[in-house]
Amino acid sequence: MIPVTKSYLPNKTKYKAYIDRIYDSGWLTNNGSLLKELEQRLKEYLGVKHIILVANGSLALQLAYKSLELKGEVITTPFSFAATTSTLVWEGLKPIFADIDPNSFNIDTNLIEKNITPETSAIVPVHVFGNPCNVEKIQEIAQKHNLKVIYDAAHAFGTEYKGQSVLNYGDISTLSFHATKLFHTIEGGAVITNNDELAQKIRLLMNFGIVSPVKVNSLGTNAKMNEFEAAMGLCVLDEIDLVKSERAKIWQKYLSELPYDRLSFQQWNDDSFNNHAYAPVLFNSEIELLNTEIKLKENGIFPRRYFYPSLDTLEYLKSDRICVISRSIASRILCLPIYPGLSAENRNKIINIIEAS
Repeated sequence: MIPVTKSYLPNKTKYKAYIDRIYDSGWLTNNGSLLKELEQRLKEYLGVKHIILVANGSLALQLAYKSLELKGEVITTPFSFAATTSTLVWEGLKPIFADIDPNSFNIDTNLIEKNITPETSAIVPVHVFGNPCNVEKIQEIAQKHNLKVIYDAAHAFGTEYKGQSVLNYGDISTLSFHATKLFHTIEGGAVITNNDELAQKIRLLMNFGIVSPVKVNSLGTNAKMNEFEAAMGLCVLDEIDLVKSERAKIWQKYLSELPYDRLSFQQWNDDSFNNHAYAPVLFNSEIELLNTEIKLKENGIFPRRYFYPSLDTLEYLKSDRICVISRSIASRILCLPIYPGLSAENRNKIINIIEAS
């Protein structure tokens, strides 16, 4: 079977050495030494001021909303993984969808202001497939209307914009370190901010609001990453250049050999570069996509329809927004297999099946 992705498993001996350290110390969670080491290394690797490691990407978003004390309505994109929307609803916030740009697949910044009401407290854009949003325009709108900006940057590990980490934009950015991601800690995520007070507040919120063994300062939750996950992160980070290089080769193969008359590609931000976290291709019609998907599956190849369905169609939201472009893109997009270890033979097989479908 050839899945859309495979979790990258680093050198087993190195991972075991980290596990031995955990056994020697007896410290399994609660801000252990491996977690501290991983935070420091990621801070340096990504070029950010504060990175706070948490249990998963959804909790990262929830901590962001909680720390910024959001209320009412939040403008966001309908073209994303379900967690972008579900975390808002979980926190009692109302997602208001602005449609997407048909080329970048990111939120259309020309539609944001039209959706602002007296109830709007924030904008939650997504760097879709790691492609940076129009961060300057979003910041301009946020400042004009006194709104907070939280970037769901789940796909944007290592992505730079104009020479610095795209994670440095907005009040907060969040990452997912799920096992299927470009960089992973088995399960996990991170909250990134340049604000010292906000970082301190998030660290309090993620640990039940506990200040000391005898003092609880505020409401909080349990969002801590454990030492075994941090150990995996340290190992993967050691080999991240190999991971990125392998993914880039696969993407370049797709880009150069897939049939342009039958499909197209996401338009990447000119001031950035593709981090190759995903390999999305856009078919001319949903029928073509479905026919190709059937052929691929018949040959043991399992791509994924990221992101389908468009979130404005979710029944539990009862949204009155109809996002035509998002619905169209969602119905025609397919993410192809991209991961270290995908053989040249299987890359050719995927391309040949798509060409023949």
